[in-house]
Amino acid sequence: MSQKDLSHLLPYARRSDFKVARASELVGRDRYFFRFLEVVPGVASWGALIGIVLASMYAPFFAAYFIIAFSVYWVLKTVFLSVHVRHNWKRLKHHMELDWQQMVGRFEYDKFYHLVIFPFYKEPREVLEETLLGLTKAKYDAKKLIVVLASEERAGKDATALAYEMEKKFSSQFGHFLVTVHPADTMGEIAGKGSNTHFALHEVKEKIIDQNHIPYKNIITSIFDVDTVIYPDYFNCLIWHFMTVENPYKSAFQPVPLFTNNLWEATALARVMAMSSTFWQMIMQERPEKAATFSSHSVSFQALYEIGYGQANVVSEDSRIFWNLLIANNGNFEVVSLSYPIAMDATTAPTLRGTIANIYRQHRRWTYGVENWCYIIYHFSKNKAIPFKKRLTIAVLQGEGYWSLVTNPIMLFILGWAPIFLGTREFHETVLSYELPIMVRNLLIVAMFGLVVSSVISLSLTPPRPDGHSRFRYIVMTLQWIMVPMTMIVFSAIPGLDAQTRLMLGRYMGFWVTPKREK
Repeated sequence: MSQKDLSHLLPYARRSDFKVARASELVGRDRYFFRFLEVVPGVASWGALIGIVLASMYAPFFAAYFIIAFSVYWVLKTVFLSVHVRHNWKRLKHHMELDWQQMVGRFEYDKFYHLVIFPFYKEPREVLEETLLGLTKAKYDAKKLIVVLASEERAGKDATALAYEMEKKFSSQFGHFLVTVHPADTMGEIAGKGSNTHFALHEVKEKIIDQNHIPYKNIITSIFDVDTVIYPDYFNCLIWHFMTVENPYKSAFQPVPLFTNNLWEATALARVMAMSSTFWQMIMQERPEKAATFSSHSVSFQALYEIGYGQANVVSEDSRIFWNLLIANNGNFEVVSLSYPIAMDATTAPTLRGTIANIYRQHRRWTYGVENWCYIIYHFSKNKAIPFKKRLTIAVLQGEGYWSLVTNPIMLFILGWAPIFLGTREFHETVLSYELPIMVRNLLIVAMFGLVVSSVISLSLTPPRPDGHSRFRYIVMTLQWIMVPMTMIVFSAIPGLDAQTRLMLGRYMGFWVTPKREK
């Protein structure tokens, strides 16, 4: 691309390394520095876990006191997180009761269009139909909706044919409807949602936006997973926040994903993981200093245009868009929490074994988002226009988040007992050796009371019981939360450690597409 082609980009976004994804794309000192950053998360996590084991063997008294202190910290953290979930739950319920259509009536918003992009691969017909039907029920002028169904050439002719079938069925109900076919095996891209979205944004600009002379500042872009079903007032809620936020063109808008489309058909394990993911996003809605875009989100088309759209060479594309925007805008970009829901699918499979495998792969892909930490630190060292305090705060909070996700569950539920099994003879002869498991157990019991809050909120967010499902399922949905200690280790800590180890060793991951409603 020539310099003339880059003239519309923000100055920092014109850098050749602005959308770097891995060390191998750089040269010289930059390559060595980026490679060092890729190693750091894995070393930090493995170092902490191995350190606890070694301390239990050679300094058991220190390890025991550390584990007690850590258990107390975990109880306090559980209370802290439970309070955030409860606050966002109340805000979410309140926002769902508001008449957003009436609230936006005081604004002149008729000039705004909503561009909605659905990247899809081989998802079944029922998923696409349910998603597009949800759009038709929106309490918004349908003629102001630009819908893009972004298919993949590598998915085969059947997927492309299905996309055009959906266009024939639904296009008349929206202002504009476009099917794009992302070419397979494009050099420099990672096949997945990011590269597909990047291509679709270029296509819709050329074929619809420019041809109809729609100002970029008058378009709000929503990049949704293909199983995203909006609630009827979503666009009204979004436009209200867009019109009232201090700087709408320097903001990304994040709804709360409720993985409830197929919740009644999912297994207890899938339900726990689905609602746990929802709760984590509810917590992030209450902690804007840690927030980044996730999965389905919205942002001004003008903002995307100024950075050259999305990034086609990363796995964690949904949050990378936000970091691109923040760095290109010299730190002047934020995530605005909508505290309003969208509905998505819980991860399932026809068999329990398949469900376990799918959930593990999905969470490994999510936790591979640690690649964003490398990107952030690299560009924080380059872009000194971002205030130092902001760079430091983001670097520490993001780094601690990825580290604690991997280490905390393992240290608490497995290595918390290490001094008892690995400690010296002198340690075993002390009262501390006897009291340690009792104290840790009691502290964990206290922490587990947070699951009661989770159970109550989970039931309140569960869709109405469909015909053919017993009321007994409600009891199962209440008791299923006892699986949380196991799921934290198996589906959060271990996939996260897996992802960090792959990055540390330079065994870069590709994009794994989560299957939707497998039969």
